[in-house]
Amino acid sequence: MVSQTAFQLTLDFPTSKPVVVVPAADQISSDAGLLPFRQLDEQLGLTRQFAEALTDRRHTGYIDHSFLEMTRMRVYGILADYADQNDHDVLRSDPIFKLLCDRSLADHDLASQPTLSRFENAIAVRSFFHLRDLLLDQFIASFKTPPRHLTLDIDPFDDPTHGQQQLTFFHGYYEQYQYLPRVITCAENDLVLVVCLLHGTAHAALGAQDDLEYVLRRLRAVWPDVHIHLRADSGFGTPAMYAACEQLNIHYTIGMGMNARLKKLSDSLLEQAISQWEATGQPQRLFTAFWYRADSWPAQRWVVVKCEAHAQGTNRRAVVSNRAGATILPGATYDGYADRGESENRNKELKVGLLADRLSDHRYFANLFRLYLHTLAYNLLVRMRHEVADPPGEPSGAEVPVEAFAGRQRRGWHNDRRERDPLGEGQPCTWRTRLIKVAGRVREKSRRVVVELSASWPYLDQFQEVVRRLLASSSAAADSS
Repeated sequence: MVSQTAFQLTLDFPTSKPVVVVPAADQISSDAGLLPFRQLDEQLGLTRQFAEALTDRRHTGYIDHSFLEMTRMRVYGILADYADQNDHDVLRSDPIFKLLCDRSLADHDLASQPTLSRFENAIAVRSFFHLRDLLLDQFIASFKTPPRHLTLDIDPFDDPTHGQQQLTFFHGYYEQYQYLPRVITCAENDLVLVVCLLHGTAHAALGAQDDLEYVLRRLRAVWPDVHIHLRADSGFGTPAMYAACEQLNIHYTIGMGMNARLKKLSDSLLEQAISQWEATGQPQRLFTAFWYRADSWPAQRWVVVKCEAHAQGTNRRAVVSNRAGATILPGATYDGYADRGESENRNKELKVGLLADRLSDHRYFANLFRLYLHTLAYNLLVRMRHEVADPPGEPSGAEVPVEAFAGRQRRGWHNDRRERDPLGEGQPCTWRTRLIKVAGRVREKSRRVVVELSASWPYLDQFQEVVRRLLASSSAAADSS
């Protein structure tokens, strides 16, 4: 246990009375807001299932720290902004982290940094196949009723490295040594279904058709009639990817880089947009669509081109789609593709908010395991958002449902929802500010553990509401079973 020696510090900035700082002998943690996540995790079984998917080859007589304990240390640490193993050399004695890992305050400390390092490096290759299955199992279990439609987004993000990690290479576009993680997310519930760690200079679509085939096989095994729509940027616009989607009988909308032929076919529309902008002073956004065949394609495919003219200049973008309505409503097809920007926000949460770009182990497989830990923390946060979401009702006077909002009306609606539902729409930093990062005094008695929060904490009401919802959800789940 970490204990501070007695001291007294008197600060000299001007106040009516001197300000004196002294250490407290009580068990106090700055992360008491992690307790609701432990409550939800117990209900869903996310960390327990994760640990059970790992093969523990250690001798049972010499185990002080289970895989479940160390999984929870790392996952809850990531949620609370402790992304590195080194952070746990101090957190191992933290009273809240001991509670999260089912330890008494009087028990020995949790795992140290060297133990966590051995943990991350000890994961057998076959365990990664179990983890891949687990992400899909947990995704399927997140739906109370079988979905009729799912929109999947596939996208990579750069992950800079700063050492001699295996399979990191210098990427000319990003101008850095890096890994290239790739994730498949679901637009309907924001969960990550599949994650993989590509080497630093890999093509974004490397092996993507195999991942897609695996996902489709698993989903259709439980939901035979589910309709799948895949969205991806132009990095995935390869003949193999188009062919895989068509063979798997799924709809797709994939970005396509503009070339000389596409520009020629859309020049007249761009000129029309420019002339209308000059005549009206209002931004113009026009669409055209046509059958098109690239040299590497075995047949024609439907291409939608967007032409914009506004104060910042002009902009042309193209997508390839086999959606049923693409030939009738090219504008709506493109807007549906543009909505994948939300999946990029989810990738940003994983990379920046939950620090998935801290893959600092030497071995590739240890870093892949780290990526799975960060993904599990992300999915736990998403499930928590679902539990506490309290979106505002339909705006009065709206002529169409909120799902059909566009442009300024759509942006205004999303901004209003974020303001009224800060936790249901909250980024990781919002959750840390409003819930996770709160001081709590922990006292263990003979029959219970008491965690005391400050009565003047500004977000105490939100904390109470979150816990009430989780307990109600747990009670309802127990009654239904």
